[in-house]
Order: sequence, then structure tokens, then C-alpha cells
Amino acid sequence: MIPFSVLDLAPVTQGSTPTQAFANSLDLARLAERLGYTRYWLAEHHNMPGIASAATAVLIGHIAGGTSTIRVGAGGIMLPNHAPLQVAEQFGTLASLYPGRIDLGLGRAPGTDQATARALRRYYEGAETFPDDVLELLAYFEPAAPGQPVRAVPGAGIEVPVWLLGSSLFSARLSAALGLPFAFASHFAPDAMDEALALYRRDFKPSARLSAPYAMLGVNVVAAESDREATRLFTTQQQSFINLRRGQPGLIPPPIDDIETYWTPTEKFGVERALACAVVGDINTVRDGLATFIERHRPDELMITANVFDHEARKRSFELAAQVREALISA
Repeated sequence: MIPFSVLDLAPVTQGSTPTQAFANSLDLARLAERLGYTRYWLAEHHNMPGIASAATAVLIGHIAGGTSTIRVGAGGIMLPNHAPLQVAEQFGTLASLYPGRIDLGLGRAPGTDQATARALRRYYEGAETFPDDVLELLAYFEPAAPGQPVRAVPGAGIEVPVWLLGSSLFSARLSAALGLPFAFASHFAPDAMDEALALYRRDFKPSARLSAPYAMLGVNVVAAESDREATRLFTTQQQSFINLRRGQPGLIPPPIDDIETYWTPTEKFGVERALACAVVGDINTVRDGLATFIERHRPDELMITANVFDHEARKRSFELAAQVREALISA
């Protein structure tokens, strides 16, 4: 059976604080470790009150320091916001502190709005230099050559698995050309998933980092004791998407009983399309949904995310997903 991993945005719920969000993330990471999840990734977002993982490398250190075996990484670092040397130094430091446990996923989008991009002292145009920035970053992880004028300290000669993330064909094509593992953001932008996977697998060129294509897909999984309860919990994610598209990002809202009263028909169409890769229900519904998803797309790994308002309900969702993984193994 394929590995299951966790994507966490360190959600800040209504009535809560980033401090509590960080405590919840560590609690969830420790649970994921006990349940046998392979990775625990955090994503860089800026100027979003409901997401506390803006200082992604700092939070990765917090999670890695509070766990012992699970891989911890970025899903991802938005490279246009950073100088490649700084990213190499940060992740070289993390990999020195937690050897063999750190992953670096790289995204091409700024992960924010244009005003915030300017505040970060980088610009949207930086995304156009993404391939060159990736190559520069990879070079900093190579052993330093004699006389090399700039090196990452720490970073040079340290093994840090580098992934490319994407929701289009661009990163699929670049991952294939560079021989890197590829993670597709199907949990919020699934439209190009099948085409991107096919392109990546067809055009993959083996490299010193990876001998064969390795593709991970994101999927929303909200599991509960009943289909009805899971559907209700999922309205938190649906509301968050609507609020973002309305230009009103805020703290993560509690679930509601009737999502139809919240969205317009146009909003409903857009959200259901964006969240098409979602499996919501009790353990049997989730088992059948994930089995179908895996059979159709043949990912090498699943990255599961669950934007659930109540922390205990969120933990329970990941517990049930882990039970599904075990059931699929024995099937």
C-alpha cells in the first residue's frame, strides 16, 4: 500500500490564537507519527489570518524537535519569496539538527497577494526565474568545490530531498527534466492533475537524486463516525474557500448545518470544482473513496489534509484515515 502523509496549514480557528495553532500542530504531528504517517509537511502562506505557517522553516524546526521519527518538511517553500542561498542555509540547518528527517518542497507561486509580495521585498516576476532558482538551490546542497566563492553553511554536502510542487504542467515538466519527485496540489486545484501526472511520468529523466518518477497527490479527507457528521465538518473548508474567493480571508470558521445557505450557485460550482479531490464520510465511505482515487490515479504517495475546526475532530479524522490505510493494505 502507498504511504500516507499529512499536510498542515497550522489553522487558526475563530476564538483561537497562533500559539494554540502551533500547539495543535505539534499534537497532530505526534499523533501522525504514532499512526505511521510518513511525512508531516507545512505550507508557506502570507497575510492570511487563518494560516499560521508563514515562517515555515521555523515551524518545521518546532515540529521536528517535538517528534522523533516522522519526516518533516515544507509543502512548500514559495521560492519566489526567498533567495535560494537563504533557503539552502535554513534547510541545511534543519537537516543538521534532524538528520534524515527533513524534506524541502518548492513552489513557484508567491503564495500571497501582490501587495504582500512587495512587502516581502520580492515580486511576482520572480516566479519567471523559478527554474534558475531551483538549479541554484540544488547546487548549494552539492559538496562545496575548492575556491567556490559562495557556499551554504550549513547546507553544502548535506542530503536534503527536494520536491517540486505544482498545480499546472509547468512544475510537472520541470520535475521530470531535473529528475525530482513531484507533488501535485490536487487538494485545491485538480483540473490539470491527470495531464500533469502523465507528462511527468512520460518525460522523467533519472538523476542522482531520483532514479524513477515519484508522484504524490494531495487529497482532502474528512472522516467522522457518520457521513452526516463528516459532511458537516467539511463545511469549514468550504466556507474558507468561499471567504477567500470573496476577498475576505479570515480565521477558520466553525462548521454549519446547511452550506447551501452560505454560498451562491456560482460559488458552489467553483468550490466543488476546486475541492473535487475530497473524500468525506465515515470510515467505509472514506475507504471506498480513497480506494477509487488510488486505483484511478496510481499515486506513489498520498498527502492528506483536513481543514477541520475542532482539534479533537481533526485528530479523529486522521485516525480514521490511518485505519483506512491499514484496511487497504490487508485488502
